[in-house]
Amino acid sequence: MPDLTPSTVVNSLSQNLALLKSYSCLTVKVPASTTEKEALQQAIIQVCQASEYENLGICADRLDVAITTLNQYLAALGYTGQLDSSIFPESKEYEPIYLKFNTQKMSHYSDRYEGTYRGVLIACQSEDQTLAGTYGYFPLDLFAPS
Repeated sequence: MPDLTPSTVVNSLSQNLALLKSYSCLTVKVPASTTEKEALQQAIIQVCQASEYENLGICADRLDVAITTLNQYLAALGYTGQLDSSIFPESKEYEPIYLKFNTQKMSHYSDRYEGTYRGVLIACQSEDQTLAGTYGYFPLDLFAPS
């Protein structure tokens, strides 16, 4: 979980949903400050904790970037599972990739990615229709250690 300082404002679930929706567009919106980054991290964590499970979709230039990003997001969201690059064919190592991960089944799917976007999509699965939805693209390095 990210190190949230005591000065970080704890928003309500509806405020955090609104923040996630503001990042949901066709381009990656990068937080302009450490405070904005922490607020976004907190919003993602709270919304995901309120969801039943998530599908994480990562669009990256290379397999190692996608796996590192996935593992950082999973750790931040409290999941203990990690994905290892050894399970992928070497042919996928240096090509743009779409990596999808289902946190309910702890399973993944990958495919060559021809698009130009780079970032993370989070599809929250919930019977609560205010939570259910796809959010992002979020920065690949949002949960990277500082």
